[in-house]
Amino acid sequence: MRDGERGHTMRRTSRSGSFFVCLVFNMLLNLEGLIPAVVLLVLHYALGWPLWLTFAAVGLWVLYLIAWMAVIGWAGRCGSTPDAPKENKNPYSNKHI
Repeated sequence: MRDGERGHTMRRTSRSGSFFVCLVFNMLLNLEGLIPAVVLLVLHYALGWPLWLTFAAVGLWVLYLIAWMAVIGWAGRCGSTPDAPKENKNPYSNKHI
């Protein structure tokens, strides 16, 4: 079968990428999530705010990325299961093809 014909499916690779490699890559792509932590760090040095707020902001950012990766991974697995063949109930179709 050629690419444009019915029944063509994409090849699935046997490698599924490491979780931590994907997490680090997502961290690099979403560095803007650290802006609240940087602001809190500046406020720590400027006004004496507690440093644990900075670590809490970084921790929440990492938890958000992990949750987002879990949602995207789940959504990717949802469409991977092919539907079972169904009986053709159309009385006008050619059943020998």
